[in-house]
Amino acid sequence: MPEGGDEVLLVTSSALLRAEVERIVAAAGAQVRVVADAVAAGKHWDSAAAVLVGSDVRELPPRRQAPAVLVGLDGEGDSLWHLAAVLGAERVAVLPDAAAWLADHLSRSRSPGPGGLILGVTGGCGGAGATTTAIWIAQAAASLGVRVLLVDGDPWGGGLELALAAEENPGLRWPDLSGARGSIDPEQLADSLPVAGGFSFLSWPASREQHVPVAAAATAGVLDSARRGYELVVVDIGRGTEPIHSFAWDCDRIALVVPAQLKAAVAAVRLLQEFPPVEAALLLRSKPGGALDGLMIAEAIGLPVQGRVPELRGVPAAMESGRLLELGKRRSVRHFAASVLDLLGDNVPSGELG
Repeated sequence: MPEGGDEVLLVTSSALLRAEVERIVAAAGAQVRVVADAVAAGKHWDSAAAVLVGSDVRELPPRRQAPAVLVGLDGEGDSLWHLAAVLGAERVAVLPDAAAWLADHLSRSRSPGPGGLILGVTGGCGGAGATTTAIWIAQAAASLGVRVLLVDGDPWGGGLELALAAEENPGLRWPDLSGARGSIDPEQLADSLPVAGGFSFLSWPASREQHVPVAAAATAGVLDSARRGYELVVVDIGRGTEPIHSFAWDCDRIALVVPAQLKAAVAAVRLLQEFPPVEAALLLRSKPGGALDGLMIAEAIGLPVQGRVPELRGVPAAMESGRLLELGKRRSVRHFAASVLDLLGDNVPSGELG
């Protein structure tokens, strides 16, 4: 961004969106320039501190970088995320619920500080092993001395803490953060979270209590704080539309766990249509002598294979009994985790794991 640039560019012809965003930008201490369409936006695009595009916009100026945020209104539904993927927007803000998050995001965008990297892990089909994979990646990175947070992104998954045998570990769970708004102090967040396997985790509670929904703005605030407080945030994203919209759009990379099966490949292709425009790669689960090899799966899905998830006996039983961290110490798992951490580039070391 240009040094000292305080002007936020908003591209929209919607009077309602303009009024909402002008109020938010003022709260962030910046000025806003509003243009009605992509043609008029072109000459101001590159000099703006941040570019916001309204949900009424369907195209961008030629040869311009992706907008920082797609802004829309409550009630527009899944179309917002589909449009954001088409335009290549980095984030989605549904107003008015995300007003506090957007104000904080714009404030920090003008003076960005160091931050960690968010890796999303999701299964290309049901039962692919995304939770197991996410736990092993977090455990491996933590063993290298990286400050890691593992986030449970599936409110209907039964609670990540069960797989860690950490139900009794003291600390906050997602329902405790349901009322969070705006900026959250990263050190306070880190100090309040439970720890297992050498890393912090944020889980949905493994209980029979009624599900407590967490607003998208609260989720975004927690992830922003986590990015500032940890070197690596691993998010176990659920496969539903809700968790993908809530978590995937804050990820810098996404790893897709896929068994080497035709049905799984078809399901993964469909899921990819919901992904944000970030770098993604396959983590393949295949048994020796399987009918489909990795190259065929990669070509069918259209993503490169970053690593192969070890097929270990006893993984389902270890998941049920909370012993996944024990399996994560095996050489084959550590070697696999090193290949995944390579996806993160220089952000996280990996050589010592191999």
